Amino acid sequence: MFKSSIKGKKVAILATDGYEQVELTEPKRDLEKAGAKVDVLSIKPGQIKGWDKTDWGKSVKVDHLVNDVRPTDYDALILPGGQINPDKLRTDRNAVAFIKQFVESGKPVAAICHGPWGLIEADVVKGKTVTSWPSVHTDLKNAGAKWVDKEVVQDGNIITSRRPEDIPAFSKKIIETLAKTPALAKAS
Repeated sequence: MFKSSIKGKKVAILATDGYEQVELTEPKRDLEKAGAKVDVLSIKPGQIKGWDKTDWGKSVKVDHLVNDVRPTDYDALILPGGQINPDKLRTDRNAVAFIKQFVESGKPVAAICHGPWGLIEADVVKGKTVTSWPSVHTDLKNAGAKWVDKEVVQDGNIITSRRPEDIPAFSKKIIETLAKTPALAKAS
């Protein structure tokens, strides 16, 4: 499905309980198929539980706590949506600081659905053209972003998408962007 190879790239997915299940699992699967190593970061250890449309879904293993890693450890960051997950993350100072530092690094940061709430809290959307779940558009406008209704939007290093149905386009854009960026220098 995805022609680009991103072998050797490291991607972080930042989430906590209540992430929209497919918005974490499908991009993770797509990136791994394209050759990336994907770590799940969270604000709590162990496992985090997904939300599957109308009820609790499956859990995924947390690889690292967000305060134990740095943006320099990764080539890209993904922020899945769901209503619960990004709302919890935007109240965690370590998660918000990580998002802000990642965006400021110039490396790709991709957020889907309600995931842009983290970008708003990190104060990094002013002047950016973005998309999101429709109910988040006023929050984005109030934060100084230009909101558009498209399946995927890229403005500089920020990639945004609207909903689970847009995941194929979302994953494709992340992979294409990662394929164009150099891999992290290996630490000696």
